Amino acid sequence: MAKLFINNENKKSTIAPEIYGHFSEHLGRCIYEGLYVGEDSDIPNTNGMRNDVVSALKEMKIPVLRWPGGCFADEYHWMDGIGPKNKRKKMINTHWGGVIEDNSFGTHEYFELCRQLGCKTYVNANVGSGTVREMSEWVEYITFNGVSPMADLRKENGHEEPWKLDYIGVGNENWGCGGNMRPQYYADEYRRYQTYIRNYDGNAPITRICCGANSHDYDWTRKVLETCFEASYPHLHGHMDGLSLHYYTLPETEGDWNFKGSATDFTEEVFYQTLKRGSFMEELVTKHGNIMDEFDPEKKIGMMVDEWGIWTDVEPGTNPGFLYQQNTMRDALVAGITLNIFNNHSDRVKMANIAQLINVLQSVMLTDGEKMIKTPTYHVFKMYAAHQGAQLLSSELLEAGTVGSDKNELAKIYESVSEDKDGVITITLTNNSLEAAEDIDVSLTKDADSYNVCEASIVKGTMNAHNTFEAPEVVKEEKFDAIQKVHGGFKITIPACSVASIRIKK
Repeated sequence: MAKLFINNENKKSTIAPEIYGHFSEHLGRCIYEGLYVGEDSDIPNTNGMRNDVVSALKEMKIPVLRWPGGCFADEYHWMDGIGPKNKRKKMINTHWGGVIEDNSFGTHEYFELCRQLGCKTYVNANVGSGTVREMSEWVEYITFNGVSPMADLRKENGHEEPWKLDYIGVGNENWGCGGNMRPQYYADEYRRYQTYIRNYDGNAPITRICCGANSHDYDWTRKVLETCFEASYPHLHGHMDGLSLHYYTLPETEGDWNFKGSATDFTEEVFYQTLKRGSFMEELVTKHGNIMDEFDPEKKIGMMVDEWGIWTDVEPGTNPGFLYQQNTMRDALVAGITLNIFNNHSDRVKMANIAQLINVLQSVMLTDGEKMIKTPTYHVFKMYAAHQGAQLLSSELLEAGTVGSDKNELAKIYESVSEDKDGVITITLTNNSLEAAEDIDVSLTKDADSYNVCEASIVKGTMNAHNTFEAPEVVKEEKFDAIQKVHGGFKITIPACSVASIRIKK
């Protein structure tokens, strides 16, 4: 029997809502058909945005949305996506499928989408094929409330008031598709570019995000920080507010990106291998965080894991450049494990963006024409939403054991615990076993007997269970009642292959 000790007297870091963020790129059917169908579509929409998708995302409490990429960001020229749509430039999307990009979804449409969602905004500026002037004028176009060439152009295009730009990424994957740069070279470019991100509204500063490492490239992190930090300018905090990190869980790839394994047809061995690779996020966050601590011991710079999730082979018969994949209980468990890791490192991790929002990679929704379904990953995000903005509580899990074997061995249970402003404690758990339920004794250090369960839900199923347009609720959030109140706390029995959320209050 596992034992979960919760010190509800020891409140730690705040879990930034943005840890539950998402990512939308001009890739496949993420933007077009997924989020945006245009004002003239027969699919119910508001200003071109799908009503069903917007409603579901609001229910999931999406906190921030990253756009326009991804690799696409470093070939995107924002002026191509403003003004009358019939006059916008068309381009070839060289990264994703070689299809025509008509730029009908641009800056105005993105900010309209975020307005409808009620979420924060995060745009990636073009460093790979763009210029400092292009980026600086984009910031002016978006945020300046006054008389200037870009503010006047925004008004001519129908938006009198400026928008709120919360985050800006200076390039994307500049070690790869964003320019194949060396870390010192990129860091010098970052220093130059960020200089021209003007905070026109002094009351609403823009958070500047520097391009960080790919997976375990610790050398990139160190060299970028060495170049950006100077002992003579400690108050600048390396000229940055955030440093990104990208990591994808590749189920079967051993150095060959042309074969990553099926999203739905996999063995138990591959199931555990995938979860083990997903749990590698713990090591990545820890080791990159240790390097950041050398330069930024006060943790003023956030780690922004703005691309993460499972990447499998595309669904048979679909465009290989569209990265359309299904989503199973395996995805749900990787999501649950990863979000628990982020919660427990919320002193350093300040934002994360799963890739991607809809119809691409580990998405939370899939669409087919007017049909829309929610994936197992969606239900995990919705279930975990109570952690957003809550205080992490000190917790320790003992005697839970492991699952898998050899190189694929990992902890059977992953957990995190938080307390919100109303005193409600949220416990989220994953049972990574395919076979065995787990009894967990939960104890609290203070007032344990005064707490009662106020809400509990679970997402469960076989390892490859997934939703289809014909059967959209094979995997869904269900009421969870295998909880018994005992002296000093609770006894929970969490079934195999499941993700659960238990909320308790006095």
